[in-house]
Amino acid sequence: MSRLFVNQLKENESISEVFLITEKALRPNKNGVLYLQFLLQDRTGSVSGRLWNASETLAQQFSDGDFVRCEGTVQNFQGNLQVIARKLTKVDPDEVAQEDFARGTKVDVAALLKRLRELAREIKNPLLYDLVDCFLVDESFVDRFSRAFAGVRLHHAYPGGLLEHTVSMMEVARLIAPLYGSILDVDLLLTGAFLHDVGKTAELSDDPHSPVYTGEGQSLGHPYLGVEILCEKIAELEKMTGRQFDGRLAYVLKHMILSHHGTAENGAAKPPMCLEALALHYIDTLDAKLVEFNGYILDDPNPNSFWTSYIQNAERKLMRTKNPPAGE
Repeated sequence: MSRLFVNQLKENESISEVFLITEKALRPNKNGVLYLQFLLQDRTGSVSGRLWNASETLAQQFSDGDFVRCEGTVQNFQGNLQVIARKLTKVDPDEVAQEDFARGTKVDVAALLKRLRELAREIKNPLLYDLVDCFLVDESFVDRFSRAFAGVRLHHAYPGGLLEHTVSMMEVARLIAPLYGSILDVDLLLTGAFLHDVGKTAELSDDPHSPVYTGEGQSLGHPYLGVEILCEKIAELEKMTGRQFDGRLAYVLKHMILSHHGTAENGAAKPPMCLEALALHYIDTLDAKLVEFNGYILDDPNPNSFWTSYIQNAERKLMRTKNPPAGE
């Protein structure tokens, strides 16, 4: 029996279909009346949803990552489709066709892993090279890292996304560092690009359908978790080599992980305080935003227009400057 996928939803359509629910949040409106805000997902994409006049009892009936049957209506809100639900009912996973929700990888994982190892071999500083190698010889880490999503929705939100994001950042790092002569330490920047999101292997659940935030991820965040993982690997390296890792280099790496979001409002524990941390922040932003915004263009319901619909997350419309539609 065919189902209605997210990418098939149309304005003013009544629906009764099973989706994955994520990013569930119970919120009060301006009058203090509770409503449920959430995201519905399947293998074709995601759509935001609302259920008015909700209750804590209803919100506790299902969790992020559960399957729910949503009965409601599709509406257009500021140029984006959203679902206004009348009823949400938890569905047993055994009653669901799992292939309808597994988001397949968009990347060649084997090729990316090969390139990651090549980039790691470009690190000349022996301490940094040995540290990165300590990660790459850990088969359990490499397996989890290569399957992980870089995000649940905005960028690189598919299996292998974290690996692709990391390799792209390392590629940019090795290209820009020589442009600034001696002011950037390319080994440090390459290592920071590799390490900056390793915490996402603990922040997000290991779910091929739609990873959700773990308890640690929700309460601590991937920068802090990344520092914990880094400390564990430094301890492993010291045990293997019988030599103590350079203390100053260790805290610089920790700082780069904790500051890569740039500002406190974006989740950074500290603003970047060295040139490599500053460069890392902007490389991360560049790669994430280009992939995120390209996704908005590809997912826009009006592919034959030079302009996309208004995109609420981006707070703007976007132009299709690559292969623009004719006649505009």
